[in-house]
Amino acid sequence: MKFGIIKERKNPPDRRVVFTPEELVRLQTEHPEAIIKVESSDIRVFSDEQYRKLGMEITTNMTDCDVLFGVKEVPIDALIPNKKYFFFSHTIKFQPYNRNLLVAILDKKIELYDHETIVDAKNKRLIGFGRYAGIVGAYNGLRGFGIKYDLFHLPKAETLKSKDDLIVKLKRQTLPNIKIVLTGHGKVGMGAKEILDGMKVKEVSVSDFLNKKYSEAVYTQLDVLEYNKRLDEKVSNKSDFYKNPQEYTSDFIRFTEVADIFIAGHFHGNGAPDILTREMLKSAKNKIQVVADVSCDVDGPIACTIKASTIADPFFGYLPQENKEVPYTHPGSILVMSVDNLPCELPKDASEGFGEMFMEHVIPAFFNGDKDGILQRAKMTENGKLTTRFKYLQDYVDGK
Repeated sequence: MKFGIIKERKNPPDRRVVFTPEELVRLQTEHPEAIIKVESSDIRVFSDEQYRKLGMEITTNMTDCDVLFGVKEVPIDALIPNKKYFFFSHTIKFQPYNRNLLVAILDKKIELYDHETIVDAKNKRLIGFGRYAGIVGAYNGLRGFGIKYDLFHLPKAETLKSKDDLIVKLKRQTLPNIKIVLTGHGKVGMGAKEILDGMKVKEVSVSDFLNKKYSEAVYTQLDVLEYNKRLDEKVSNKSDFYKNPQEYTSDFIRFTEVADIFIAGHFHGNGAPDILTREMLKSAKNKIQVVADVSCDVDGPIACTIKASTIADPFFGYLPQENKEVPYTHPGSILVMSVDNLPCELPKDASEGFGEMFMEHVIPAFFNGDKDGILQRAKMTENGKLTTRFKYLQDYVDGK
């Protein structure tokens, strides 16, 4: 089995990689039969020389590799026919901008394994960059708060080396007695929590957050039933919410009336109610002035996320009364951070964490006959056709 680590070719440049040099050494140690090649890259966070020093072959020709690993979408003209590819294709939700990519993958008879489709038998995702999105998103939200109120001016996360550096910068600042509400208990939400805990922001219960006043900054972390309620107001559980999301409505207004910053780290499933509505933001009782939408679903459950912002220009203002973008310096605006590629700002940490997960959950499947079905479940295309699990994309492929 010959594995190839491909160069990232998408713009803007992405410095992340699936495997660090050290993880490739581990791969070869645990599976001596594996052959590994690394495509030369001048943008990767780990240099060619770092790989070469640890014994990896650096090359510009990947045509003899069986399996090719990347992070972002591979440009159509760079796809090598009849190979197995692993990368984020951004096609499984019918993203219109990548339909031609999936069509090309089928035409070239490529076996595509999207990182998002790598799940266990219970359909739980096994790998991803969510933790690092949460870490950088929380930092950016606090950075935005400092800028909006001219309290402090932190450097961009991309100029720092690690999560620890972000925390060091934040701990040097003095926050007023603000309240921060965080949604989500998955990898994104828990990544954001790492930042808040690291800088020693006090965590309080939902009840105390809603009802008590504090002389210091505090935060609370919400699960789905703490910001959603049944329309009939019956007692419910999470299982019922996930089965019958249409029977629920947002109860987030309780938090908009007391919170200053909202860090959105939730997963929002199909059919689930919107969380932060325009009506909530228009209300005279709304206190939220900074929204860090780490999940970044444009025109989705967070009304002020009307676009994805960028690492270069992460903040914009949202004017609730007119539902439009304005400068974040506008006195009536809410500052929004909705960068959709946050882990790119911590490429070293993100690559290290991703590679560890990949080694644990995916690589063994190549050498144990895929006994747990990891590869089989993740495979989107084979022999020019969609696999059974992904037949739902056929109309998308056909342009219907």
